[in-house]
Amino acid sequence: MTKLSVNINKIATLRNARGGNAPDLLKVAADIEDFGAQGITIHPRPDERHIKYADARALKTVVTTEFNIEGNPNQKFIDLVLEVQPEQVTLVPDAVNAITSNAGWDTIAHADFLKEVNDTFKMAGIRTSIFVDANIKMVEGAANIGTDRIELYTERYAKAFAKGDKSGITEFTEAAKVANKIGLGINAGHDLSLENIQYFAKNIPNLLEVSIGHALICESLYFGLDNVINMYLNKLK
Repeated sequence: MTKLSVNINKIATLRNARGGNAPDLLKVAADIEDFGAQGITIHPRPDERHIKYADARALKTVVTTEFNIEGNPNQKFIDLVLEVQPEQVTLVPDAVNAITSNAGWDTIAHADFLKEVNDTFKMAGIRTSIFVDANIKMVEGAANIGTDRIELYTERYAKAFAKGDKSGITEFTEAAKVANKIGLGINAGHDLSLENIQYFAKNIPNLLEVSIGHALICESLYFGLDNVINMYLNKLK
C-alpha cells in the first residue's frame, strides 16, 4: 500500500495568522498519525512564513511515523536537517519568493551540487529524495546522483485530470517504469487530492509514498481531518 504523508504547512499558516499556539501544531501532527497517516511532512522556507525552524525541532520529539523535511537545500536548511535527523529529506528547487513549489530539479545541470548535498545527508543516515518532473532524463539524472528516491511533481497531472483529461498520467507512468528499472524509489506530490489520487496511484507502479497538504486540509474543512485521512487511505489501497 502506498503510504500517506500529510504536509502540515497549512496548519502552521493558520496558527501564524493570529499568533499564539492555536491550532497546536504538535497536537495536530500527533492526531494525524493517530488517524492513520503514515508520515508527517513539513517544508520550512527561509522566511518561516508557515513552518518555523523551531517547529521542525519540536516535531522530532512528537512524530512517531516517518518524518519528512522538504525544501531548497541552502546551508541553513542543510544544517537544520542534519540537526533534526528526519527519516527522509526531499530536495526541492523552490525559489525564495515562490508561493509554492513550481518545478522539479534539472538533475543534469545541477548534478554536482545535488550529489554533494545528497552525499552529505546519506552519510548522516538520512534517506534522500529529489523532486523531479515526470521526465525520463531527469529521472535518470537523479539515479546518477545517487539519491534513494525521487518525488514526482504532479501538478501537470492534476491540472489535466481536473479538465477530464486522464491522458496526463502517461508521462508519469513512463517515468515510474524507468525509476523502477534503475532502482529508484518513487514518491509523489503537489495538487494531489481526493478527486485524483486513486487514478494516479493505480497507474504508478510501486508508488511508495504521496505527500499531500493543501488539498487535504481544504477537504478537511468540510469532512473533518480524521475522515479525510481515512478517505485517502481507502483510495490508496
